[in-house]
Amino acid sequence: MQMREHLRRLDQTWDRHPIYFLTVCTARRQKILATTVPAKILIESWTAAPKVHGWIVGRYVVMPDHVHFFASPFSDAKPLSAFMRDWKKWTTRQLRAICIAAPTVWQAEFFDHVLRSADSYEQKWNYVRENPVRAGLASSADVWPYSGECEQLHF
Repeated sequence: MQMREHLRRLDQTWDRHPIYFLTVCTARRQKILATTVPAKILIESWTAAPKVHGWIVGRYVVMPDHVHFFASPFSDAKPLSAFMRDWKKWTTRQLRAICIAAPTVWQAEFFDHVLRSADSYEQKWNYVRENPVRAGLASSADVWPYSGECEQLHF
């Protein structure tokens, strides 16, 4: 049986250490994240991710009702679904213990996209880092206090 043309290219796009672009929204799009304490909890969770989950987190943007971040697994990392499940559980526990009264913090689902090139990474980053400006929360991306980079991710 002959393999279809678009399927033949799959072996050319496989990467053992992909970089994922991830978006996670709060339950009912509650605006609970873009303040100092919640952002600090999220950043600490991403900084701990290599040791706890086997995932390296690169750049991120925390918005009031969602987060965007880039992550890449080590070869022995948890699968993406387990990483996200455990990350949501840990951050929910921390957020509820310190500052968030909501019974449910995160939506059940998350969005993921595998980046295929350094150009794709830069394009996604440039788009998401401008989110606070497009939302009218900051005059420029450079002054938004809830974005940054935990580790550098490389193709």
